[in-house]
Amino acid sequence: MQTTLKSLLSGGSDTALAISAPGCGPLNYGALRALVASTLASLNAMGVGRNDRVAIVLTNGPEMATCYMACSSGTTSAPLNPAYRADEFEFYLSDLNAKVLIVEQGSTSPAIAVAQKLGVRVVDLVVAENSAAGSFSLRARDPAAVAAASNGGYSEASDIGMVLHTSGTTSRPKIVPLSVGNLCASAAHIRQTLQFTPADIGLNIMPLFHIHGLIAGVLAPLSAGSQVFCTPGFNALKFFGWMDEAHPTWYAAVPTMHQAIVTRAKGNVDVIARNPLRFLRSSSSSMPPQVIAELEIIFKAPLIESYGMTEATHQMASNPLPPQVRKPGTVGVAAGPEVAIMGLDGELLGADMVGEIVIRGPNVTAGYENNPKANEEGFLNGWFRTGDQGVRDADGYLSITGRLKEIINRGGEKVSPREVDEIIMDHPAVAQVVCFGMPHPKLGEEVAAVVVLKEGAQATDREIQDFVSKRAADYKVPKKILFMDEIPKGATGKLQRIGLAQKLGLGG
Repeated sequence: MQTTLKSLLSGGSDTALAISAPGCGPLNYGALRALVASTLASLNAMGVGRNDRVAIVLTNGPEMATCYMACSSGTTSAPLNPAYRADEFEFYLSDLNAKVLIVEQGSTSPAIAVAQKLGVRVVDLVVAENSAAGSFSLRARDPAAVAAASNGGYSEASDIGMVLHTSGTTSRPKIVPLSVGNLCASAAHIRQTLQFTPADIGLNIMPLFHIHGLIAGVLAPLSAGSQVFCTPGFNALKFFGWMDEAHPTWYAAVPTMHQAIVTRAKGNVDVIARNPLRFLRSSSSSMPPQVIAELEIIFKAPLIESYGMTEATHQMASNPLPPQVRKPGTVGVAAGPEVAIMGLDGELLGADMVGEIVIRGPNVTAGYENNPKANEEGFLNGWFRTGDQGVRDADGYLSITGRLKEIINRGGEKVSPREVDEIIMDHPAVAQVVCFGMPHPKLGEEVAAVVVLKEGAQATDREIQDFVSKRAADYKVPKKILFMDEIPKGATGKLQRIGLAQKLGLGG
């Protein structure tokens, strides 16, 4: 099995196409390998080497995919959501202890001013005219000489290939270090589950700062010598045009994207007929079985629903491809790591017994960074605790029955309610607040909040939403705000976010 990203990228023949994108020529595997080597040489010359943190703030597209691959091959890549506000960038860049920040040439991202304030070197990603998809060079904005990295070259399996933050139930997001070995193991698991070959072409519409898009959308297909068609991000109006340009054999999306595609599919039956798919994939949040059935009828292809999380370098379980059985409403069988159900006492439970879903295997992080409390709570008897409640049937198919944690899953975007609480508490009119997830027909969950105002103070829901939006990405802004005289509490007087929406009569 491949254990380094250098070996993972060695499979595709030099002339086979690796990266393509709308409106530009493709990049073959020979050129991709050369690009990775030249990018690492540039970073090493800037004093950045193995296990040094490289923050990446790029828009979706082929350069984001190739820059991520290059950085992960010989440094520690840290992809960040380009939609973050300055406060969020300040937290992430300082928490990561980033050595450099890579941005597009001409970028006006608030991350740049934050990096300069923190003393993080800013590096421009420069794309030459008429170059192949994903081609670029790096140029430091500050050309000051630095000593070349002593830890240069390609990373080993035990080096950290990527770090991502996951929303913690406390306000402070946790750093998840993923080793190069974790990345390679997860790519292999997904490659095996989806039976990728060099003949496959993936239409990538997933964001590339997120584990789903990075591992399932880019790393796994490249490990099989497949081609990845990198779009600027999901756009329902352009999706079928991209299908005609890319001639994909598969695509992956979150349920909200799939639902938007369904609504436009009837007017594009000729495009679908011209570009028959081998399968569709869904992950990041649960998919209504009715939508699965509709997609399978329209595309005449199986929809493979899977279950992943950052700490598992994405995939944990997946429904298998035909002729094996797919069970809509389940997230399939173990697909890489071992998956079990654990009782409150730490004992593993049998079939049809409800408990916490736990995992262990070569794709699972060794532990959170600088967070002994989270590691103590997150691991038990060698198993990683997912925080999700579930049950396995006699055939080993896993169903998620509930959430043991407070994290709000908004269409695959994870929101820490405590983080939003702390922002709202800074509003001068607010005395108390509790944020929680409420059901949403398309996103699964949406952010809601109960606010208690200070005596004599006034504020509207729009004012509070605007206040939050200045300090946090749009997906974290509560869409529903209820003003109440006191915060609802559980029977023991303890604040309970889970079940609060139901108690207040919001949603299903």
